[in-house]
Amino acid sequence: MIKKLIRKILGTKSKAVRDTNTPVVLGPEAHGIDPRLLSNNAVRVTSTLQEAGYEAFVVGGAVRDLLLGVKPKDFDIATNATPEQVKRLFRRAFIIGKRFQIVHVMFGQDLLEVTTFRGTTSDNAPKDEHGRVLRDNTFGSQAEDAERRDFTINAMYYNPANQQVLDYHGGIEDIRAKTLRIIGVPEARYREDPVRMLRVVRFAAKLKFAIEPETGAPIKVMAPLINNVPAARVFDEMLKLLMSGHALACLQQLRKEGLHHGLLPLLDVVLEQPLGVKFVTLALDSTDARIHAGKTVSPGFLFASLLWHQVLEKWTAYRAAGEQTIPALHLAADDVLDSQTEKLALQRKIGTDMRDIWSMQPRFERRTGKAPYKLLEHLRFRAGYDFLLLRCASGEIDADIGDWWTAFYEGDEITREELIASVHAPREGGGGGDNGGGGAGGPAKRKRGPRRGGRNRGGRGGEDGNANSPAPAHDGGAD
Repeated sequence: MIKKLIRKILGTKSKAVRDTNTPVVLGPEAHGIDPRLLSNNAVRVTSTLQEAGYEAFVVGGAVRDLLLGVKPKDFDIATNATPEQVKRLFRRAFIIGKRFQIVHVMFGQDLLEVTTFRGTTSDNAPKDEHGRVLRDNTFGSQAEDAERRDFTINAMYYNPANQQVLDYHGGIEDIRAKTLRIIGVPEARYREDPVRMLRVVRFAAKLKFAIEPETGAPIKVMAPLINNVPAARVFDEMLKLLMSGHALACLQQLRKEGLHHGLLPLLDVVLEQPLGVKFVTLALDSTDARIHAGKTVSPGFLFASLLWHQVLEKWTAYRAAGEQTIPALHLAADDVLDSQTEKLALQRKIGTDMRDIWSMQPRFERRTGKAPYKLLEHLRFRAGYDFLLLRCASGEIDADIGDWWTAFYEGDEITREELIASVHAPREGGGGGDNGGGGAGGPAKRKRGPRRGGRNRGGRGGEDGNANSPAPAHDGGAD
């Protein structure tokens, strides 16, 4: 009677009361997974654990991707072996984690994450005042582990040995219906771990799945709980979101769900300004294109693009207050980085890359004497140049500046001397000089047709800058 009343109030479908202690078992013909998509090292880990007498399965996002016919980027393994037992079976294995211990097993550069089945009895686990679980190393059965996972599509287990999929919560049905559904009561699950709200957005945008109504309903109300999550963990999740290959769709979904407040609140301003929305769209589209092409992406370039219009606004204000161009830009960069580092725990290396990209922008206005040659030797020139092309393509500054630098970058010594001479060429009415900063009205220059490929590069904004800047590439994780 009570269950019927709960179903009536929540509108829960009858399939939600299935026996979650017994999985639906699907063979190769039913699930259609292509074994060739599996990592050899994932098979090696599961077989090693099974030969030692333990249960072991590929789990989570890897199974989801395999069912969708996509080769997973990462393979996670779930087992009933404890972290210490797992560690003893592999030469390069390391126990990590405070909130929940896991084992990283290394094969060369390939890293696999092995977790012990988690238990559901977390009543005694330490929590903060908002109900977020701080530490929970309670182990349990596979059924309990499935119940602890976030979404139905991530709660399936694949055994490479017999090619069977074990499904406890209707994940197969939701994959076929393209539905994202949280396991359990949404409010309680979000309170346990508010980052799940960011994961809802990422998976919905990445997979083009609809968010099941009950799963999505509490998000706007509970969004402030994100503020209680450690900044470093929020940054990791934001990086995964931005590196998902669907960054623009993710950010739009963040705004729709009200989750961007406190993370990237400037998006409300930027995406309502014609130049701002075009600039951000170009930057995110180029990032998505690189990821889909299997190329590396610089987080520094990406965050420099997202925060540029906030820097630009403060830069303009400092200059209006009497600061010189370069000091004003450094002050603006300091303000923005200090603010965002506190909110997103930006790593120092990423912050340094962002500052270098921003600080180069006034130097692109200096196209006389030895200045262009010196800038060309800058360690992050290509990232700064691609950023300049983004500014040109979005209409923020004169496209002729980008054309000039494309010709200079690609030209031989004679061409470069001619280009510098053309900047010196006087025009009727005089002018000249260096305005230092971010707009048309710089030194007079001779009009010349763009070189082939120059203007098109602007539309790709940051492709080679992402690849060639020294910032490390982060794939951000597929799951």
